[in-house]
Amino acid sequence: MGIIMQDKIAIIGLGYVGLPLAHAFAKKYEVIGFDINQSRIDELNGGYDRTLELSNAQLAEVKGKMLFSITLEDIASCNIYIVTVPTPIDASNRPDLTPLIKSSQMIGKVLKKDDIVIYESTVYPGVTEEVCVPELEKASGLVFNKDFFAGYSPERINPGDKEHTVTKILKVTAGSTPEIAKRVDALYASVIDAGTHLASSIKVAEASKVIENTQRDVNIALINELALIFDTMGIDTNEVIEAASTKWNFIKLSPGLVGGHCIGVDPYYLTYKAEEMGYKPNLILGARQINNGMGKYIAEQTIKEMIKHDKKIKDANILVLGVTFKEDCPDMRNTKVVDIIEELKVYGCAVDVYDPWVDRDEPKQHYNHGLIANPFTADKKYDSIILAVAHHQFKSLQRNEYEQISTAEAVLIDVKGIIENPTWRL
Repeated sequence: MGIIMQDKIAIIGLGYVGLPLAHAFAKKYEVIGFDINQSRIDELNGGYDRTLELSNAQLAEVKGKMLFSITLEDIASCNIYIVTVPTPIDASNRPDLTPLIKSSQMIGKVLKKDDIVIYESTVYPGVTEEVCVPELEKASGLVFNKDFFAGYSPERINPGDKEHTVTKILKVTAGSTPEIAKRVDALYASVIDAGTHLASSIKVAEASKVIENTQRDVNIALINELALIFDTMGIDTNEVIEAASTKWNFIKLSPGLVGGHCIGVDPYYLTYKAEEMGYKPNLILGARQINNGMGKYIAEQTIKEMIKHDKKIKDANILVLGVTFKEDCPDMRNTKVVDIIEELKVYGCAVDVYDPWVDRDEPKQHYNHGLIANPFTADKKYDSIILAVAHHQFKSLQRNEYEQISTAEAVLIDVKGIIENPTWRL
């Protein structure tokens, strides 16, 4: 069974993952993008993507080829359903499968014989077949691998990256039967220029995704811990890394905040399943603890530097530059810059936040603090300035610009290593 060009594809969830994927498929297939957020659908139908993953021109080129809808009946005629909903964690760092379960229940209502449901959301091994498929069976009354089939192809979207876009990143694929696996692989291969890798099972594909970000998390945790050690020793971590990276097999990473919807979340899916199976993943959990503590550490170092420079602490005015989880991207999901802000407020500081990538008027779904207009065009002075996110707008700032909005001697805290001669650098 090969590709069927008359396949009609429904993409469930039009966020950072779903929308670019829908755009890629729409060039060759009839595609319906489904989302439960009416305002999101209205914006996309109006030709605007607030995530900035697609430009107005890219949306215009698929106008008429792709329908955006919030109506379940509109996807009933599809035979391929691709689920790209979030897989967050709860307050106890446990996997929250609610979006996946609800999506499966919804798809089950319109599922027909021979349809294929493909999941892209990051999960621990077993979720597709042990959690999602039973919901599909229950809602549809159909039998798995007889009446309908499943696939898994983990998302590999890198928000804000205009070079490594969805079609340029090799895609792992898998299916619930050997025949369906080939069908799913061929479907993705028809639009992914970088090619595909067909895994032997859905569980292998699920595991491959969750360890991608777990490995990165552990590696960054090592660099972060080294940064804490070297900071205590009075050694510049970045200079150490530059020296060490002269060896060909040294992995060059930089210390920093680990937020976002992937690296700061996915490891908990793996540790949850490992502990459920009776294994304690000490290294992975230790890495999570180190990375989760970096915001508090940065805030504490800010306070120490302010004391050294005879700055007041209580009611001090502090400016934080950048609040998204990464540079040149409006995504604020699980941003750890918030940890810096919250810790500074414990000390009684007044914190202003400026981020040119965030719409100050949009509902604060991921961030509850007020955002200010450009502070470099205002008269307010700050006791300390923290460069938290390396947006390109901040990379061009000169030292005199920082000094102009500082009280007395500027206390500059550089989290990203882009300020010349900062007061303190991570």
